[in-house]
Amino acid sequence: MPEKATLAQARRAKRQGKAPSTQAGAFVREEIHHVREGKHGARSTKQAIAIGLSKARRAGVRLPAPKNAKASTKQSAKSATSAARRHSRPSPRRAKASMRALKRESPRAASHEALSRQAKRSARTRQRRRRHAA
Repeated sequence: MPEKATLAQARRAKRQGKAPSTQAGAFVREEIHHVREGKHGARSTKQAIAIGLSKARRAGVRLPAPKNAKASTKQSAKSATSAARRHSRPSPRRAKASMRALKRESPRAASHEALSRQAKRSARTRQRRRRHAA
C-alpha cells in the first residue's frame, strides 16, 4: 500500500497536467526509499522500478504497458491497471510470500551507483533527440 504522501504527490502532478510517467515517479521514488531503508530488497534496480510502476498502476495512474517487453510483463501491467478499477486486496498468503522473497534480496539495487548505472543503460537505448528532450 502506497504512503499517503506518495498518493498526494501523484495527485498533485496529475492536477498540474503532468505526464503519467511523472505521476508514477513518486511511487518509484517511494520504492527506492523502501529498499534503501531495509524494508525489503530487490534483485536489481529494474525490479525496484517495476515494483514502483506496478504500485502506480494499482493506484490509478494511467500508465501504458511497455511496448517492447515480453508478453508476461505486458499481461502483468494490464492486470495491475484492471486491479485499480476493482479495488481488490491481494490474498494475504500471496502478499506475505512476495514480501518474504523480497526480504531475502539485497538493498544494493537502490544504491546511488546502481541507479546511475541503470539510468545510463536506459539512456543508451534512447535516440539522441529523445535523450535531449529528457
